[in-house]
This record gives sequence, structure tokens and C-alpha cells, in this order.
Amino acid sequence: MHSTKPTLLILAAGMGSRYGGNKQIDGFGPNNETILEYAIYDAIQAGFGKVVFIVRAEILDLVSERFLDKIQDQIQVEFVIQSLSSLVPAAYQNPERTKPYGTAHAVLCAKDVIQEPFAVINADDFYGKEAIDQLGDFLGSNQEPNKHCMVGYALKNVLSKHGMVNRGVCASNEHGELTGMTEREKIAREGEKVISRMGEDVLEIDGNTPVSMNCWGFQSSFFEETEIRWYQFLEDNKNNPKAEFYIPTVVNELIEEGKASVNILEGGKTWFGVTYPEDKEFVEESLRDLHQKGVYPEKLWKKESVVEK
Repeated sequence: MHSTKPTLLILAAGMGSRYGGNKQIDGFGPNNETILEYAIYDAIQAGFGKVVFIVRAEILDLVSERFLDKIQDQIQVEFVIQSLSSLVPAAYQNPERTKPYGTAHAVLCAKDVIQEPFAVINADDFYGKEAIDQLGDFLGSNQEPNKHCMVGYALKNVLSKHGMVNRGVCASNEHGELTGMTEREKIAREGEKVISRMGEDVLEIDGNTPVSMNCWGFQSSFFEETEIRWYQFLEDNKNNPKAEFYIPTVVNELIEEGKASVNILEGGKTWFGVTYPEDKEFVEESLRDLHQKGVYPEKLWKKESVVEK
């Protein structure tokens, strides 16, 4: 039974503090394509029916100008604003808060425009065609309300040459289901090893361990579960203007409480992203290579939006 087409939810409201600039709309492809256009292209091919952008109010016009013309005749498009007051009752609004509330809050902001199974990705990560295909297959064929999925990427393939990264390291059971995620910080390659440094603690992690790159597939029941936890989060953190509400936190709780299972999909073959400005050149080369190999056509879209070079 193949029911409603899944939706692609793109988290594009982040600040990109280390990159310095709106990397969501920066051009990296041979025709100045942004990274997220590749995911949208892959999603259209994989049978997704809608794309939803989560953005900050101040970049809404930029984002809609950049993408709407190119894609609106191929897939339904929605824009949702994530602000510091979205779904935050007045009693919990904190004038000291400056940063968005995090990825799980961003997802929750889309609850009124998504009723179907949906995938969640970051705007500034390239996930690869296999990942989007696998998400499309899973969401198109699994209708159980508490059966979710994530695409796992081998840790050794998702490091930056230009600095340390944080990654959600996954543990799994014999059925290939996620049993929990631990956020490891300051991970880098040291010689042949992959090392995480937390203060004095030095942890070696097997490079083949699957990690979460925020590439998820959820049934729509995820909104209800997230909403319950959101109001609890606001209550628990009303005096902490820096607290963030993350997808892995919600997922870990659902697994621990036996309210959900999460399949780790094998689609994580190719990943690259821009954390640091120095990452840009590698991303440009990698995309050029994928076009040359025929993974993507010479031009992703028939229509080119007019972009100042």
C-alpha cells in the first residue's frame, strides 16, 4: 500500500556562526546551486510530494526568492517561520534569549503544514541521493505510527579537515534499530585514529560507528510526542536562555519509553557539509565531480533563478 507522498522538511533557520554568512543560500554547485537544492532534486526523483522550509523571518524573502521559481512547478512548497516566540507562551518568553530553540523546536514549528510522513534534513549538509531514496522508500512503505528511521553515516566519513566537529554517535541492537545516541564533542582524526576530546577525557571511537547527521524520517505522530516534551522543556528551562531542544533528545526519550522504534538506514554513503569557510572549496569540487559522473544533470532545473554572481 503506497499512500500519501512523504514531505521533505528542511531546517534552514540556523545562524551558521562559524561559517560567517547564510550558508543556506550560498552557491556551491557549478551553476551556483545551493547545497539544499540537491536534496530537493533527489526528493522529487524519490517521489516526495512537498518541501517545507523552516526559516527565520529575516531570511524568508531571500530564501523564497532563491528557490521558489526553480521548484514550485515540480513540488508543492511551504515556508514556515521559526522565531523565538513560535509556540512559546508569553509566560516563558525570555528577553535574554538570542539563539533559536534548536532542531526539535524547528520541526515542531511545521506541525500545522505536515500531516503525512516526513523526512528532516539540515539545509547546509549534502546527504547524497541514496539517503533521500532510502528515506522515500521507508516513509512510503511504513505506515505504523511509531516506526521512524534515520540515515546512519560512518563517523570516518563525516569529519572536517578544518577543525573539530560534534557528532551524535549511535548505538544499535541486532535488528539495526537505534537504541540511543550520545553527543560526542571535539572529534577529529589523529593519525589513523578518530578521537573525541572532552576536557581531560580522550575517547577513541571506531571510524565505522554510525552517527546521526540529522537525516531523519518520521511518522506524523512525532509532532504530538515532541509537543508534549516541548512544553516540559520550556517549564524546565524557563531560567536558562541558552537551553536548546534537540531532535536526538526527543528520539532518545521515545526509545527509552518504548514509544517508538527507529531503523538505522544504510543510505549514508556520501556526506559533506560546510561548518568552516575553508570547507567551501571541497564542497564545490565534490559537487562538480557528481555532475561530471552523471549523478546529476548538467543543470538541476530547467529554470534558472537570476542570481548575482
